[in-house]
Amino acid sequence: MTQVSMTVRMDMQLKQKFDMLCSQFGMSANTAMNVFANAVVQQRRIPFEIKATEEEALDGLAAFYALRAEAQKNGLSDMSLDEINEEIRKSRLERK
Repeated sequence: MTQVSMTVRMDMQLKQKFDMLCSQFGMSANTAMNVFANAVVQQRRIPFEIKATEEEALDGLAAFYALRAEAQKNGLSDMSLDEINEEIRKSRLERK
């Protein structure tokens, strides 16, 4: 099977802790990531629960509604996916 490379960015302290734990498990971080990827593919889901607290979920929902209202106020509520992606591209160029 052909192997490919994948880059993952994470906090340096998290990476150090992850490497240390993987070593204790007798595997490399690369092997652990492959174990995770295989579990996702085989189970067709993330193999653990990901959730927010009720407060975090409500905060996120409130932020979504605020952004949606702002978009409607500025006439941007009916943008196509291509138009949205173009806005993102322009924003990224402005930051450089």
